Order: sequence, then C-alpha cells, then structure tokens
Amino acid sequence: MRRALVSLCTVVAVVTTGCGDGGDGGDGRAPQDPRPRPRALTWQQELRVADAQQRLTKQCMHRQGFTYWEDRGLTLRESRPVRYVQDDVAWARTYGYGGRIEVKSLRVRESNPNGTYRQNLSPARRVAFDTALDGGDGARMLTAPLPGGGEMRKRVGGCTEEAERALYGDPAEWYRTGKIATGLNALYGKELMEDRHLTAAVRAWSRCMKRAGRPYEDPQAAREAVRANAVRLGATRAGEAFAAERKTAVADATCARETSLRAVATARETYYLDRLRDRFGKDIDTYRHLGQRAYDRAVRIVPERG
Repeated sequence: MRRALVSLCTVVAVVTTGCGDGGDGGDGRAPQDPRPRPRALTWQQELRVADAQQRLTKQCMHRQGFTYWEDRGLTLRESRPVRYVQDDVAWARTYGYGGRIEVKSLRVRESNPNGTYRQNLSPARRVAFDTALDGGDGARMLTAPLPGGGEMRKRVGGCTEEAERALYGDPAEWYRTGKIATGLNALYGKELMEDRHLTAAVRAWSRCMKRAGRPYEDPQAAREAVRANAVRLGATRAGEAFAAERKTAVADATCARETSLRAVATARETYYLDRLRDRFGKDIDTYRHLGQRAYDRAVRIVPERG
C-alpha cells in the first residue's frame, strides 16, 4: 500500500482549485477562496500544445534549411495517460492498461525519421542541425529549484526555444514554475500515503476487486501482476496476455467507479496542495496561466489529433 501511494503522488495531476490556511483536514474539505484561479490543462490540451510546439519547431527548422518530422504516431485515445486511478471502463475494454500502446509508442520512437536524417548528414551539417534545433553547445542553461530541494537544469536555444517562446512567452518562467507546480508532491507524499480517506477508498477498491476474482491490494499491484503475466507468457502468447490485461483493467476501472476512488484521490490531493498555496500559489497560478495561453495559441496552429 505504501509503495502504491507513492505512485499516486507522481501521477495525479496538480488539481488545486481552492485555497486553504492549513486546517486539520479532518472532514476532507479545505477552506475555499471565492476568487477564480487558472485551471490546469487537461491531458488533451497538453497534447495539443505539444503538437503545436512540434509544428512550430518544424517550420523553424525548414527556414534553417533542414527537414524535420512531427511525431503524431498515436491517436488521441491512444495518447491518454494511464494514471494511478483509471476509471474509464470503455477505454480499459479496448486498451487494457495500454500495454500494446506502449509497444507501439516504442516502435514510433525507434523509427523516428529525425534521428535517421541527422545521422545521414555530414559532420559539419550535423553540428549545424543541432545548433538550429536546440542551440547546440552554445545554448543557454535554464535552472529551476525543486520544492523538495535541489534543482533541475536544461539547455534551451535554437528552434526549440523559438517554439516555446511563441507558445509560452518566456521559456525560463515556464520551465521554473512548471518544475515547482509538478514537484510539490515531494512535500506532502508521506501525509498523503497515510491519509485515512484515501487508504479507506483503496481498501474499498481492493474488496471490490477481490469480489471480482482479482485479489489485489491496490491498483499498482494489479498492473504489476499484469506485466509479470505478460513476461511469463512471452511474445508467442501475447494475445493471451493482452486478453488477461483487458479483463483486469476493466475490473480495476469498474471498481474505481463503484468506490469513487478518483474523486477521493483528487479531493485529498487538492487538500494537501491547498495547504501549500501560501508558499507556492503564485507559481502554480503562473504555470497554469502560461499553459492556458499556450493552449489558446495552439488551437490556431494545429488541429486536435483524431
């Protein structure tokens, strides 16, 4: 259970909608602030922004005299992230936990034409390609402090920076606030793991799964069992493994719906995030504002995936 909830901390989206002064959280509710705040992007919106960034990068690279291919190998439905709580029964019935999608995604990355194109360039043109794409060795370094300590760094320049600037305005501010907003779980992970509302909901989910003939302690355990079964059966029995994956995933999603596990997980995540608003609220709101601005621009650049 402890390990599984660590997984929850890393995959539940930052969904703060209220503002709290701390409180004891005993009733599961955080004090509310009536002022509207920027909303976090949905995964569909995030994907469209990513596609727009690729389109802008491609256009920039073409102006620099290079060919560049966009990566749109997965459909919109295939691109849906599988988080700790997966309660879309129809999606599970079609894709299971996304095992086949992971294989397809790996093949898409391995056959990425940009890598092949770059390797076939002369040494001098390869350096020029790298410089055009991300600034090469002369790119500036962005840094972002992490809420739990330490910092992240990345190089930015060239067409990558141009695309980010066109979408977000300031790549440095986007990077800095993004690492803060998405790294806050490091500050409340232990409390969330021990939260009585969440652990009660997971136990209810586990009882539901046991009644369905799949006695798993938590969603992570169910998925690990599915992966282990796929390895055991091997490539020659991949069809059998996927059929088992879908059955477990459907039971998982059905039990998540019956026990309202997603609603509980979201509410508890929101509560712990709200307690950090006095320290990080401005960064969270800035990150969301920049993301929303990027999405508003993205819809004028690329269509949503089919």
